[in-house]
Amino acid sequence: MRKVLQQLKQYKRQTFICIGMTTLEVIMEILMPFVTAMIIDNGLEVGNMSAVYRYGIIMVLMSFLSLFFGAMGGRNAASASAGLAANLREAIYANIQTFSFSNIDKFSVPGLVTRMTTDITNVQNAFMMVIRVAVRAPLNLVFSYAMCLIISSKLSLMFLIAVIFLIVVIGSIMVVTLKIFKQVFNRYDDLNASVQENVTAIRVVKAFVREDYENKKFSKASRMLYDLSVKAEGLLAFNNPAMMVAVYFCIISVSWFGAQFIVGGSMTTGDLTSLFSYIMSLLMSLMMLSMVVVMISMSMASIRRISEVLDETADLKDPEHPIMDVPDGRIDFNHVNFSYKHGSGKNALSDIDLHIKSGETIGVIGGTGAGKSSLVNLICRLYDVDDGSVCVGGIDVRKYDMEVLRNQVSVVLQKNTLFSGTILDNLRWGNPDATEEECIEACKAACADEFIDRMPDGYHSRIERGGANVSGGQKQRLCIARALLKKPKVLILDDSTSAVDTATDASIRAAFAREIPGTTKIIIAQRISSVQSADRILVLDDGKIDAFDTHENLLKTNEIYQDIYTSQLEGSGDFDQPA
Repeated sequence: MRKVLQQLKQYKRQTFICIGMTTLEVIMEILMPFVTAMIIDNGLEVGNMSAVYRYGIIMVLMSFLSLFFGAMGGRNAASASAGLAANLREAIYANIQTFSFSNIDKFSVPGLVTRMTTDITNVQNAFMMVIRVAVRAPLNLVFSYAMCLIISSKLSLMFLIAVIFLIVVIGSIMVVTLKIFKQVFNRYDDLNASVQENVTAIRVVKAFVREDYENKKFSKASRMLYDLSVKAEGLLAFNNPAMMVAVYFCIISVSWFGAQFIVGGSMTTGDLTSLFSYIMSLLMSLMMLSMVVVMISMSMASIRRISEVLDETADLKDPEHPIMDVPDGRIDFNHVNFSYKHGSGKNALSDIDLHIKSGETIGVIGGTGAGKSSLVNLICRLYDVDDGSVCVGGIDVRKYDMEVLRNQVSVVLQKNTLFSGTILDNLRWGNPDATEEECIEACKAACADEFIDRMPDGYHSRIERGGANVSGGQKQRLCIARALLKKPKVLILDDSTSAVDTATDASIRAAFAREIPGTTKIIIAQRISSVQSADRILVLDDGKIDAFDTHENLLKTNEIYQDIYTSQLEGSGDFDQPA
């Protein structure tokens, strides 16, 4: 809760103004029944019309003041609650940007989306209700009860019985519904996950005619959310009946005993009239408090989920005095062990001892799950090692400023992502200050210029969200060009030419040798043809180094490499090679 309220920041002033205006509004409303009693007792019953007019004018003025205070309170409440929601979204988004991959793995993408939309909206509505209704209702209740005590201390005891009854009922409901609402928001995550997965993979769904299956899966998630919501709302439905029991009890008891007091002469008609007004005001305050309790019950689950993201601290942090310059592209793995879940005993990489010279071109090959991507993820410090060290330029990567390191270790990941905007906009992710000529040169090196020149607007052609209007091979080449614009000391291609033909692949490798000879190049590939011209080739097997040598030597000495070579180049695995 404290972490959430800290996000009020510049909206604290509106919050306090709202509370002040609401207090003044309540004072005006509380005084009105008192003035009404004076009109009845000092005006109507004694036939003094001047008193009626005088007190009537006072009531009209108080009504206008109450309206003004209420409007100002509502306006400031809306500003403060919307501001809190905006700050929360920005704080969550900013914190997510600091997360390492291991942090992001703790939260599902649909779960983060739900937290930034549904959960924050719940908190926004609850906060508005708290600073308006939760301030207004207790003040109304206290002032109304104080006036009731002034009018008749004996009749005021009836209200205490009603209040105790309501506290017991509403408290019991709140305890149960809090647990249910926690489950409800977890089901929202499942529902969002189902939608996201279906929409992202809609082409696959249609290709395999799985619409009915996806509909059933979504309906199941939706039904579970429905059942939990009905259960929670069914319990909350007891609020109104309990409130009406308290209202009728107070009205009947006050009417019965009040009539006897009037007959006995210990109470005036005006007093009984104002007492009824205070009764309704008091009980309406209780009803509003019950609504606040319901809203808080819903929002507490949301607050906990939001706090989880805000409290999450990045696993990877810059050192106190980071190194701000990468000397060269040397890479050293010194007896590295790494696992995605520390302490699990299941290593993705085991005892990796590897030394690469600056400017070398290194091929990396191995079966699925051999640890190829895990290896390169450690170079740009997307994860930290469990044991040993990874050095770039002869310095442990943990000693660098992460931004400096990642600017000099450029990675083209397996999953290529483009953003909505022009081709130039996407290329300048690599270097925001790159000129159009520099972008063209990078595209030539990545063999992307040939298809860009055929597009209607060339480099100003628009890329749809996710690169939906370009092919897989075109997307890969644009991502390679984007990485080249960073002019890195280390360039890593993580299976980034899998969607291009071998002729284009060869052209890209030739361009690398020509354009960036001093850059260390690490090429992860499934095809022997993509790595055979490398200075040395690393063969990984089950997270361990099986061999590290030239193409010619590996063909003579390494069984795994021989098997891959035979299956691809002497069989039919590579369609571009002659039989």
